[in-house]
Amino acid sequence: MIPAATVSGVLMTADAAVLLLVDLQERLAPVIHQGDRVIDRTVRLAEAATLLGVPVLATEQIPEKLGPTVEPLAGYPHLVTHKSSFGADPGGLVPPGRSEIVVTGMEAHVCVLQTTLRLIEDGHRVLLAADAVGSRDPEDRAAALDRARAAGAEIVTSEMVLFEWLRDATHPRFREVHKLLK
Repeated sequence: MIPAATVSGVLMTADAAVLLLVDLQERLAPVIHQGDRVIDRTVRLAEAATLLGVPVLATEQIPEKLGPTVEPLAGYPHLVTHKSSFGADPGGLVPPGRSEIVVTGMEAHVCVLQTTLRLIEDGHRVLLAADAVGSRDPEDRAAALDRARAAGAEIVTSEMVLFEWLRDATHPRFREVHKLLK
């Protein structure tokens, strides 16, 4: 049996988390393999984050060319950072007191991966939601997940995140969050 002190350092917590939406943009989404699923799973995470008090942040890669964040997600971010570099600068993304960054987005092998690597270099615990990231080519997505894992990112699913944020079926928001599982 693992001591409780060890488990608390392994399980995600809503109090330490940030949800980061990387470049989930209008002109990029239609060309992403299973893009609708990526967006649906990210909406699930964003809605749960809102219910549980987890800040939602977003990046947009050259929005004048790729458009804004897709409509189903547009209302969730507390802060949207515009960028031209592929990897977002962690300095302006993470609020004080938050150390666990749950990452979603497009494209997995470019902006998501480079942002993930920069967050790891900056000392953050990065949890990459595999069902909420995508690329045009599934092979690129798979390679990105492998590389992110090798660099220290934890590969999770949106449902894993929700249940770890809740921790217990007696959580006051359990029913509301559970309804997000379609």
